[in-house]
Amino acid sequence: MALPERMRAVAITTPGGPEVLVETQVELPVPGPDDVLIEVIAAGVNRPDVFQRKGSYPPPPGASPLPGLEVAGTIVAVGVDVDPAVIGERVCSLVAGGGYAEYALAPYGQCLRVPDVLSMEEAAALPETLMTVWHNLFERAYVVTGDSVLIHGGTSGIATMAISLCRMFGITTIVTCGSDAKCNAALDWGAGHAINYRTEDFVEAVKRITNGAGVTAVLDMVGGDYVPRNLDCLAEDGRHVSIAVLGGGKAEIAIRNLMVRRLTMTGSTLRPRSPGFKALLIDEIKRNVWPHVEEGDLRPAMDQTFPLAQASAAHARMEAGDHVGKIVLKVR
Repeated sequence: MALPERMRAVAITTPGGPEVLVETQVELPVPGPDDVLIEVIAAGVNRPDVFQRKGSYPPPPGASPLPGLEVAGTIVAVGVDVDPAVIGERVCSLVAGGGYAEYALAPYGQCLRVPDVLSMEEAAALPETLMTVWHNLFERAYVVTGDSVLIHGGTSGIATMAISLCRMFGITTIVTCGSDAKCNAALDWGAGHAINYRTEDFVEAVKRITNGAGVTAVLDMVGGDYVPRNLDCLAEDGRHVSIAVLGGGKAEIAIRNLMVRRLTMTGSTLRPRSPGFKALLIDEIKRNVWPHVEEGDLRPAMDQTFPLAQASAAHARMEAGDHVGKIVLKVR
């Protein structure tokens, strides 16, 4: 098929609020040897996009300066080292940038085939949260059936994905939310327990729910003064995983507490990792999780879908904190 030379995209004109996201025309990206060019139908909106827009999360070297970390669409061109037979495949993929556009590049090793049971909007809502949760909870915190996990931000895209995966693998979830309505939404999605952190001390609530035993792991996106409180929620030999620092990048902890209770603290960021690492992670997801997606047993929690030209409205909704699940941009 003949491809255009230019495409619609949303660019960040200058660091700032949602209003700095502006639709523009840019040149079509050219696939590298291991890349595929995806005609984007939908793109996920994620918290790192907001940080990039504000100027605090620059793209890694060589990545597109356009925001957008996950897309779903159809492969329309390939690099020299990719089999042309994949052209026409419906895929979703994690990308290092450039998702807010009509076309985006992705290493083929980071692509997942979209089954018929998913809409392309749902498919675009999967890669970033699925890879983040699988890597941090199941690989870094190595939770297994029978374990329990405390998850903050209980109605976010990350948390709703964590709830779904934990439910599938027999892991009890306790989430925190900022209102009774959000607690109810999290419970409706499948959380085992929900705590309104504005009306109840989550540390005391976790102790009550677990009969004083504590949880196996904490998935934390808050940081700051939550960290020592999270550690108080952990059972002996528990694992604390940091994936964001929305509440601050520094914390003071009692090291002796880690030693005596044999606690583990870890964390990660996905965007800067190498394509090779991400391809290995995708392979593990294909084996362990994607069959559940293909059977229709695992879907993302969907909040709202906005046209590409309304990316600023999508960001405003994310920052308002009222969303439940994933926000998606409809490109076509």
